[in-house]
Amino acid sequence: MLWALSLAFVIGFIFFRSLSKQQRDIVLARIHLHRRRTSGASTPPRSLTPEKTEKPPPKEKAPTNVPSVIDYKDVFPPSRRAPLETIATSLPPDQKHKLSISTSSPVVSRGSMIPLTSPIEDCTSPAFTATELSNEEIEALGDFPDYAELSGVPLPKPCHEFDITKALPRPYRPFRWSYHQTMSLTKMDTDYWLELENTYIDRISQRQQLFRENGKNVLQYLPGSELACKELMEMSLQFLCARYPHYFSLSESKTTFINNILHTTADLKAMHPLHVLLDNVPEDFAVMLRDPDDGIYYFRAGVICSSLGWDVGSKIGMQLSEIHAPIPDYKEKMQFSMDRYFAKLPTDRPIQRGSWGLEIDTPLWTPSWHPHLALRNTQLPSSTLPPSRIHLRVDWQTLRRLPLSGSIIFNFKALFTPISEFRNEAYIPALCNKVLKQGKKSIMEYKGTWHVEHVAIPYLEELEREQVERGLVGKEWEVRTLDESPWFPGWEEKWRGKQGF
Repeated sequence: MLWALSLAFVIGFIFFRSLSKQQRDIVLARIHLHRRRTSGASTPPRSLTPEKTEKPPPKEKAPTNVPSVIDYKDVFPPSRRAPLETIATSLPPDQKHKLSISTSSPVVSRGSMIPLTSPIEDCTSPAFTATELSNEEIEALGDFPDYAELSGVPLPKPCHEFDITKALPRPYRPFRWSYHQTMSLTKMDTDYWLELENTYIDRISQRQQLFRENGKNVLQYLPGSELACKELMEMSLQFLCARYPHYFSLSESKTTFINNILHTTADLKAMHPLHVLLDNVPEDFAVMLRDPDDGIYYFRAGVICSSLGWDVGSKIGMQLSEIHAPIPDYKEKMQFSMDRYFAKLPTDRPIQRGSWGLEIDTPLWTPSWHPHLALRNTQLPSSTLPPSRIHLRVDWQTLRRLPLSGSIIFNFKALFTPISEFRNEAYIPALCNKVLKQGKKSIMEYKGTWHVEHVAIPYLEELEREQVERGLVGKEWEVRTLDESPWFPGWEEKWRGKQGF
């Protein structure tokens, strides 16, 4: 549930910021936090400092303009019809006449929607997606249309110096202090939507093995998701070909994808799009589709190989509120903002953020029944848990709407870094340690770091002292979120230096 919790926090923060000051004050007054479970471990107990302790605010009524139940059937994202006129100029003559260049009436397009469970090919008369494109127009656009123009999100700049044998992910360190339930959100860096690294070959092999062993618990698609899956695959392959042109290409007919890292080809007409992604893109994708009957988004397809505590098979077909049901107070405090954000998200405003935790070793896929999760319930003796086994896990996440299907794609990638790497990363040991020791109990419960804190905290304290002694960190520095967040001072020089460019 790590990605689901993170996404709930993200959307809750966006909704919170959209309220007036008076409404925000009222919402804050209604928040209640649960206590953390009691532990007999040697990890120092967390407690709120006196300056954080406040008197309970007076009770107030909830904002009258925030309904407990809302109908999203008539709430839509912005139309993407405008780019059709530009794209039509580059189409062959026999395709141009199929495009309706003039903007259709919302009454017409919104009243004839493609059903949630129906493949677009089954529509015998004009039917529309949530972004106001008809089945006939989508057919006229053909394979691999100009998604940059359609979405308003540019393709990445080519990275000719990229060497897959040396490539490292950017060193994400999304630590913040003070640490609370507001997320640090940024516009997605379009050059890094899909980020490759030197583990590419091994990671693709691992993901393929996970699918062979676990099937629909890793990869699954339901009726009606055909267009969204094809669109996601085409956008992903377009990205790879634009970003890494010396490694990836499409045949002239755009029916074959050529991978010069794996030395493989993929027949795009014979393979399901999610299998193409499984075999070529080391990212997880969850496809959320809008049901025209209620305006709510449902998890209809996905390839997910790095989930923590859940799997595709246990969540497929669920709507947002059902997916997030295990999260305390979701229905009362988060469901409205989540549903509203999904209903209105434009295609040209993708977001990115990172969540983090600490893991023993580098477990990639840990569904609810995985034995590795049992380690979170105990603290291993220090003799069997040296600091070298403790890793920072960062899930770098993006959320975006696709322009044709109107589907919403949540994708994320698990990155593991041994905490020993923090030794030469200024301020990072102190920041991480501050959160571990003084972070809010309810949030740290979700992170599940307790099982390694008895080793991680003293080790990070040692690194803190070293950095002060070496002059890397000033003695008087007070722990706070870094200006360079989610990175650290000098990160790019270190990152590029290790790759040789």
